Amino acid sequence: MPGVIAVGSDHAGPELKEEIIFYLAARGLGAMDLGVPPGTKACNYPDIARKVVNAVLSGEAERGILVCGTGAGMCMVANRHEGIRAANCANEFTARMARAHNDINVLTLGARVLGRGIALGLVECFLETPFEGGRHQERLDLFN
Repeated sequence: MPGVIAVGSDHAGPELKEEIIFYLAARGLGAMDLGVPPGTKACNYPDIARKVVNAVLSGEAERGILVCGTGAGMCMVANRHEGIRAANCANEFTARMARAHNDINVLTLGARVLGRGIALGLVECFLETPFEGGRHQERLDLFN
């Protein structure tokens, strides 16, 4: 299981971000809170995504979790950075396969489309599913 996880949210997801940080702490994992506090009226999600991405790319965090309304916007911004493999997941199968086959290092979630239980289940899959390597690594090598 990874060590420090960078977690960020825009104004649509600070409550879920807080739940995720609590979940990580309960499992003995470190969390970097790079998102906005609850009650924030508006912010620009690309700014938050870049903070989390930079933490992952610099090695300050092993992985990242981003939360916005749908997860789509954060995912698009994150994937613009070389070395980031982000997936917007809404079910556990996708989260498991994204880790096992695509070695994602950033999980994006939609606070307005996922309930707390499903979101935390996705986080668990993201944290506990190992990358399978092998033929999947060969495919990842084609990214660059």
